[in-house]
Amino acid sequence: MASEKKVTGRLIFAVSTAVLGSVQFGYNTGVINAPQKVIESFINNTWLQRYDEPIHSSTLTTLWSLAVAIFSVGGMFGSFSVGLFVNRFGRRNSMLMVNSLAFIAAALMGFSKLARSYEMLILGRFIIGLYSGLSTGFVPMYVGEIAPTALRGALGTLHQLGIVIGILIAQIFGLDSIMGNESLWPLLLGFIFLPALIQCITLPFCPKSPRFLLINRNEESKAKSVLKKLRGTTDVSSDLQEMKEESRQMMREKKVTIPELFRSPMYRQPITIAIVLQLSQQLSGINAIFYYSTNIFQKAGVGQPVYATIGSGVVNTAFTVVSLFVVERAGRRTLHLIGLAGMAGCAILMTIALVLLDQLPWMSYLSIIAIFGFVAFFEIGPGPIPWFIVAELFSQGPRPAAFAVSGLSNWTANFIVGMGFQYIEQLCGPYVFIIFTVLLAMFFIFTYFKVPETKGRTFDEIASGFRQGAGGNSPEKLTPEELNSLGADSQV
Repeated sequence: MASEKKVTGRLIFAVSTAVLGSVQFGYNTGVINAPQKVIESFINNTWLQRYDEPIHSSTLTTLWSLAVAIFSVGGMFGSFSVGLFVNRFGRRNSMLMVNSLAFIAAALMGFSKLARSYEMLILGRFIIGLYSGLSTGFVPMYVGEIAPTALRGALGTLHQLGIVIGILIAQIFGLDSIMGNESLWPLLLGFIFLPALIQCITLPFCPKSPRFLLINRNEESKAKSVLKKLRGTTDVSSDLQEMKEESRQMMREKKVTIPELFRSPMYRQPITIAIVLQLSQQLSGINAIFYYSTNIFQKAGVGQPVYATIGSGVVNTAFTVVSLFVVERAGRRTLHLIGLAGMAGCAILMTIALVLLDQLPWMSYLSIIAIFGFVAFFEIGPGPIPWFIVAELFSQGPRPAAFAVSGLSNWTANFIVGMGFQYIEQLCGPYVFIIFTVLLAMFFIFTYFKVPETKGRTFDEIASGFRQGAGGNSPEKLTPEELNSLGADSQV
């Protein structure tokens, strides 16, 4: 049991290297925010040179929204392709291969100004979205499969920590005095080649997933060797036993395709939970903050909106670290509920601040507090938990298909928010966050009644709970032994 909580150098190295993919995702989520004005100016100038007339404001809004949201379209395609890679090439090799996409995207975006082509910028955003969609499947899956059961939640949170660190780096680099200016913004967007290069150098020194080696490739001796290095002990019999039990369970199941996830009563409940949790992350309104926070702060009358945006990035990172330390104590379900409720409260505060801003100028301070609170509560639960809980809800067989479906749900919702928020804001004005408040309340109700607690349970214990069904009892209150003995009459 001591090895269950042991953090070895090899484990930290492997997780840190994998999480560079999460940093890339975060960086490309946040990088487009601060230099909005200079990139819009570039699009306008390019249009003027081509057509001898300035661009119409509605066309500029459409092209800008496309440059923001095409990232999510790439993410949709990428996330849906996760299973094609991980089952054929393995988790580690898949992460290594897709860095080629980051290099292509860096070249397209980095040279778009020189080529006077906003099409290159948009295509580059699509390709790095493709990379990010794949990474949001690869990273949590790899980390979840190399982590000991007792540390799976804490190490799983590092994926989200990588994302928020990436966002914060993008916000700082996006300052006008650093790279968010007219001459250096292509370098800001092309900077992604550096983490891709680092990952290409370090990934070959990381171990392959022992679960993949044992369950998918039937290479027990290699899996045992990897586990010994990861756990820092020669006795890895409990890990091997758990994997063999999962493998035996898989052999009793037929191959799980994406349609099977929805047809089979065994998988219908966990895939529904996985999808709704991913939607709760994106439709919470958080990406409206990440994509358009500089604009929101400007409208709230904040003197230096870019610095307020960076402040939200610091809060973002700090509370992800808080989640890292409490997720194994408080549990996934509890933190998700706290996060959703807190975000709903902050969204109401934000609405009040924006509505009363004209009458009471000091409301701009309340809007900053509300946005910081919104971000903090997001990172306590809805930020990190939906990513790694997918790995916990499914055994090895259906896991790649489940990651593909839940990832597609996440990126589709991301696209809807990225493409539609500016238009909805023009329509609803300061009341736009009321829409997110209603959605957050709905996700809170679903989580309370449908989401089980997975803290401290092995993959097989969690999967067996769904196999047996939840009966009339509330699954989050049951022990693994009770889960295994439940009746099968409450499939979603």
